[in-house]
Amino acid sequence: MSGAADEGGVHLYSTISKRKEPLVPDAEGTVGIYVCGPTVYGRIHIGNARPFVVFSVLKRFLERRGVRVRLVSNLTDVNDKIYTAAAAEGVPSAELARRYSDAYIADTDRLGLGRPDVEPRVTESVPGIIALIEELMQRGLAYAAGGDVYYRVERFPGYGRLSGRRLEDMVSGEPATGAAKESHLDFALWKGRKPDEDTWWESPWGPGRPGWHIECSAMAEEALGRGFQVHGGGIDLIFPHHENEIAQSEGAHGGCMAQIWMHNEMLELGDEKMSKSLGNIAPLADVLDRWPAEVVIAYFLTSHYRSKLPFSDERLGEARAVVERLTNALKAIDRAMATGGEGHDADLTRAIVDGRREFFRALDDDFGTPEAFAALFEMVRGINRATTAGEASPAQLREARHELLDLLDVLGLAGIDPGPAAEVPAEVLSLLDDRERARAARDFAGADALRDRIRALGYEVTDGPGGPQATPIAPEAGSA
Repeated sequence: MSGAADEGGVHLYSTISKRKEPLVPDAEGTVGIYVCGPTVYGRIHIGNARPFVVFSVLKRFLERRGVRVRLVSNLTDVNDKIYTAAAAEGVPSAELARRYSDAYIADTDRLGLGRPDVEPRVTESVPGIIALIEELMQRGLAYAAGGDVYYRVERFPGYGRLSGRRLEDMVSGEPATGAAKESHLDFALWKGRKPDEDTWWESPWGPGRPGWHIECSAMAEEALGRGFQVHGGGIDLIFPHHENEIAQSEGAHGGCMAQIWMHNEMLELGDEKMSKSLGNIAPLADVLDRWPAEVVIAYFLTSHYRSKLPFSDERLGEARAVVERLTNALKAIDRAMATGGEGHDADLTRAIVDGRREFFRALDDDFGTPEAFAALFEMVRGINRATTAGEASPAQLREARHELLDLLDVLGLAGIDPGPAAEVPAEVLSLLDDRERARAARDFAGADALRDRIRALGYEVTDGPGGPQATPIAPEAGSA
């Protein structure tokens, strides 16, 4: 079955319009997505991984819908926080940025979701940043002040429409390092070099480095052009970062920077958001040392991306139960295929067809991953009923397995596949079924005897929430 979209197509909630908007590819049928990535001054925490998972899986879904996707996510590798962290460690800032850039890629690679198509770095994008600042100066939207360059916020009509803030309530939070700013609202496009900053570039305004906001405007335009489809990131970036990106990109070129502004909510630890500044972080690498990648992905996706998400071992345990339920459905199919019937189970076919339709309908509607999981669980119920009834043929069960695994792959969860049970001999599977019947009849002595017979054939029986499994006994060390 294909994943062809319904007539309504894909809709995503846009922060700027406060409603769900249709996702419209460009003239070449491509959807461009830009996601603000991390500032690399330390290992990323589990909260930083949420946008990585959300937008990586969004790309997988759209591609399954037949849409070409170009996903871009940057690394900010020059920044005040990097200078501070490098000074504390006594290393050059470029060295520290390279170390944590590599760590970020290694940590997120462990999720198994692939990489963005483009991962630009600020240090590789400075010429384009300087060119964009010059355009803003030519339009009277920027001015030099003692080695710095600032954006004239009050000259950009509509500033604040993304965040819903009024000019009189705003302040940039960026003090001038040279001459005074014209307005307390103005924010830095270029920052003049300070004596303790060891990474800098020459510019028409003197040595220095880019401001934070102009970096993403320039990198997004270089990778995706103007007026691309989706700009994403955490909800904490709406103001000032994304508000300022709009002012810069649209101030320089007119039009709209992005059709849809898509923001994921924050992770929470207790009553606080998780952040490095608060010190309440759980590094992604540490979480992945304790929990499989598929559990971490399910943890993120069983909640809607626009919902706040508590972080705890309890919530990860719930995600593990979700993964086990899906894995056990695949195992049940494998067992049933080895001893399957010869008929056709119409209810199973209906469960698969309906589940697939509802799965894609849920993702079409603002990337509704919780509802997509609900559709998967309806499929699982149909599978479990069919494998218990024993009427479905091996061919029908094989098709059901393929359909379930195909949808799991959309969510980045195909790795939970335990592999075909055909490797377990039919004799062992038959004895496993006999043991289950003995246990159901409370014939525990008979069940134990059957376990011993299975062990004699080289397989160990383990009892789990999805039923008993027979796995090969590993040979002892030193044995032939």
